[in-house]
Amino acid sequence: MAYESPEAHPTAPDWEHGTGLIGVHDPATVDAAFERGERHVGIAVIGLALHHPDPQTILPRVAQALRATDPTQQHQGTVALAHVARLHHTVDPECLALLRTQPRGNEADDDLWDFVPRRNLPWWLWRHQLPGHATWYLLERWRH
Repeated sequence: MAYESPEAHPTAPDWEHGTGLIGVHDPATVDAAFERGERHVGIAVIGLALHHPDPQTILPRVAQALRATDPTQQHQGTVALAHVARLHHTVDPECLALLRTQPRGNEADDDLWDFVPRRNLPWWLWRHQLPGHATWYLLERWRH
């Protein structure tokens, strides 16, 4: 029997259990899931962030997840935003405004700081990130 890779038979999205949703790459699938009020739509948003080539298509869906009332879905929106920052080096003003309402120190804070040009980041993120980075830099300089 010949070996077949898992990619040869991708798992179909199972909205009830949340399996296979990380492979979603179609924005229309995510939009339909939001309209239906699917419980695991945040996982599909993360999948879209990982697989879709256009950040301008992804970011409105990330914003929709960040606006959710469900804390799990908000967190998944934060993770999706971190992936967009890491893979596409960009963010939009709406996602930044929504991220500001989330607790500091989340995945998106760090990835935005590390991968998006700093001139595109708001001062509130600078205020949060800069002290830790300055302390690290000074300690590293002192140590060497």
